[in-house]
Order: sequence, then C-alpha cells, then structure tokens
Amino acid sequence: MQTWLLILGMALITFSVRYSLFAWPNLRFAPLVLQGLHYVPTAVLTAIVVPGMLLPDGEHLALRLDNAYLLAGLGAIMIAAVTRHLLATIGGGFVLFFLLRWAFGQLPL
Repeated sequence: MQTWLLILGMALITFSVRYSLFAWPNLRFAPLVLQGLHYVPTAVLTAIVVPGMLLPDGEHLALRLDNAYLLAGLGAIMIAAVTRHLLATIGGGFVLFFLLRWAFGQLPL
C-alpha cells in the first residue's frame, strides 16, 4: 500500500508541474531563471552518463586504463569538441567503445 501511495504522489506532483505550464500560458520567468534553465540538459545528461563511466559495475570506482566505458566516454567528448556533430559523436563513441572492449578482451563472444 505504501508503494502505491508513493507512486500516486509522484504522479500527482509530476502532473501538477507539467500542467501548470498549460494552465498559465502567460507565465514569465525571471532572466536569472531562464539563464539557469539553459544549463539543465547538460547537467541532467552529465548526471546520467558520468556514473556509468566511473562505476561500470555499479559499485566500485574504476579509474583504470582498462575501463572501456571511461576511455570511450572521454573519446566521445573529444569527438564532440572537434566535430560539434551529434551523429559523429554517438557513432564514434560506440565504435571506440566496442574497439576498446575487443582490444581488452572484454567482449562476451
């Protein structure tokens, strides 16, 4: 029962936050808030990706040269900085990741 109340509460909060933008369409934010909202996608993506790069097993910090997740992530960052092209970054990161996993003998074949 407690789990369902938690799910219902989260659903109500999410709905009310999203509905408020439709209920008050003329709502204007302060310039400081708009400036801060500009950085939200970068912060959210970083919060999702970095733990996977640094903790590939989910428990132990892996700052080693055989961590394909970390090396491929750093390579993808470099590809993004040089090309500024999303598809090149994604494709290059995947290729680099699988090449590193193959080179380290970590591919389950």
